[in-house]
Amino acid sequence: MGITKEPFGSEYTLYTITNAKGTQIKVTDLGGTIVSLLFQDKNEVMQDIVLGYDTPEEYLKNGGFLGAWVGRSGNRIGLARFELNGKAYQLPVNDNDNNLHSGPDIFSSRKAKVQLTSDNCITFSIKDSDLRQGYPGNFIGTCSYTLTDDDALRIRYTGECDSDTICNMTNHSYFNLGGHACGSMEDTILWMSCDKYTPVVDGQAIPTGELRPVAGTAFDFTTQKPIGQDINADDEQLKFVGGYDHNFVIQKDKGMMVRFAEAYQPKTGICMECYTDLPGVQFYAGNCIPEMHGKDGALYGPRDGFCLETQFYPNSINQEGFAKPILRAGEVVESVTTYRFTVR
Repeated sequence: MGITKEPFGSEYTLYTITNAKGTQIKVTDLGGTIVSLLFQDKNEVMQDIVLGYDTPEEYLKNGGFLGAWVGRSGNRIGLARFELNGKAYQLPVNDNDNNLHSGPDIFSSRKAKVQLTSDNCITFSIKDSDLRQGYPGNFIGTCSYTLTDDDALRIRYTGECDSDTICNMTNHSYFNLGGHACGSMEDTILWMSCDKYTPVVDGQAIPTGELRPVAGTAFDFTTQKPIGQDINADDEQLKFVGGYDHNFVIQKDKGMMVRFAEAYQPKTGICMECYTDLPGVQFYAGNCIPEMHGKDGALYGPRDGFCLETQFYPNSINQEGFAKPILRAGEVVESVTTYRFTVR
């Protein structure tokens, strides 16, 4: 119980938080990345339920945002540009015609400062100089991981800047509740409270601006069903991105802490309840995970993990009617997302 640390390669450190039940999360100061999450299943076997790599070099070379803390702005910004206070800003283009996850100078490729630790919490911080990623202002972001004794992983983000800027931080963990090495997660049962999603433009994955009802479509998870049940349905939105890779609407604006999803894996009995105060969640079914080696010699491939990335909607800075992820100079913005694990 508590926090231990060990070397992670020659330049980084791996921190392990262990709670009273033996549940563990391992995170590294290489970008504040989640490397593993160990939880005991219904058969009393410890399962590592997030995809990851064994070495810093693999994280830096292979990418995929496995376990990544994403900032300043997660998801896509259309045409990699936006206007703020009447001034235009150009970002790097790294995803078709767009900017994805503020790349290529991503947080997960940098060494984060360990700002604070306690018995069950560790906080990482990254300073981003004015225009380093293309965004205005000198920015300080923090990401705190707290592991509670009732098996909840609480992720808290804060951001502050000396100029008006964008702040839309998230975590990009790929979950597989059957264990990271077990292959496809398509038999995972998913429920989401979301009755609308944001359809995207073919070839760009940028929202059209519509909030489309999920009722009667493959996107309806308001009644629980296996992720793979409708993933190959004859739906143009699924065909545009090879499966689920869409933002779902949790609430109109940032505000209340909402229970928005529950995922359950019958083979292990592991259940994950999800809570956030953010407006949306990007449900990504791992459609584009390439065949590659992960932790412990595991071979990963398409749909071997799923992401529930809490966020402001993609391209919200440019889309009329979407809540804006604007951080005003001198203010501190905060958001919290919690994943709670149980066994059935």
